[in-house]
Amino acid sequence: MTRISPLRRVTAALSTLAVGAATLVGVAILATPASAHGAVTDPPTRIYGCWERWSSGHTNPAMATQDPACWAAWQANPNAMWNWNGIFKEGAAGRHEQSVPNGKLCSADNPIYAAADVPGPWKTTPKPYDFPLTLTDPSNHGADYLKIYVTKQGYDPTTEQLDWSDLELIKTTGRYAPSSPYVTDVSIPRDRTGHHVLFTIWQASHLDQPYYQCSDIQLGGGTTPTPTPTPTPTATPTPTPTVTPTATPTPTVTPTPTPAGTGGCTASYAKHGEWGSGFSGEVRVTAGTAPIKGWQVSLTWPNGQRITNIWNASATSSGSATTASNLSYNGSLAANASTTFGFNGSWSGSNGNPAVACTAL
Repeated sequence: MTRISPLRRVTAALSTLAVGAATLVGVAILATPASAHGAVTDPPTRIYGCWERWSSGHTNPAMATQDPACWAAWQANPNAMWNWNGIFKEGAAGRHEQSVPNGKLCSADNPIYAAADVPGPWKTTPKPYDFPLTLTDPSNHGADYLKIYVTKQGYDPTTEQLDWSDLELIKTTGRYAPSSPYVTDVSIPRDRTGHHVLFTIWQASHLDQPYYQCSDIQLGGGTTPTPTPTPTPTATPTPTPTVTPTATPTPTVTPTPTPAGTGGCTASYAKHGEWGSGFSGEVRVTAGTAPIKGWQVSLTWPNGQRITNIWNASATSSGSATTASNLSYNGSLAANASTTFGFNGSWSGSNGNPAVACTAL
């Protein structure tokens, strides 16, 4: 299969959008992407990645299970994906931390892109610790600089919104002439592993127009360590056996049995974000003082909320009640151990917390 470069793919898609915009049904296009702006395309930003993967099938219900964070973003505001290259905030005057508030970094504090700020199972791009970053700028604005940050170890993008204090600045580039794409080498600190957010500020040169970009990456699998040679074992001489005299038998003492722990479970709910008529939540299930083989959590909603998609559990709903059950890989929990499942939902009017209860199976 011939691999098309991100720039060629973007250019072709932009032409398609410009020609076919009049045929789109139910989607109001804010601006023709070919006429403005740009984004980090490798590793792809959250919004660009959702457009790249699903623009030709954004109504496909399979997205809800295969790519739930993107499904929530498309449901919240499809205009965001069609305008993936407009995540900027004008007039920052270089004061980025004062211009964009905590929790709004991935949207540039723009409500159109609010879904990008919601924690969840965003698709990650596997990367080694050293790799090139590519920013595609179809309008050739140029760049005064790129500032590139990575999240600190311990930050969890699936449960935490992004704050400035979660980031470490790892590179500031010089100027780029207005000739897209802009590519720079990135080196990630070696103590970072797992799912991290690469946060890029692109200070465009044509205006005081900084772009704020969140890309989800997976670290720790990009390089293969050199194996340590296994030493040749040294033969150990066989000792001469020693005759052991027969011991007088000792009476067997029956131990006093230790009371068994309680094989129950508890559940707690946390809401992680709201946008329009949608929201994201998480439930933590914790075993009691004895292991359990499975669990079931009931959620009773006070305001008619509904779960639209769920991960790390299966769910059924009846009226105001939702019952979530473990999957094959996360049902067995050791004593006092925990697991979590998350979901996106819909609401209107009020969005109060549900009453939750856990039953061990």
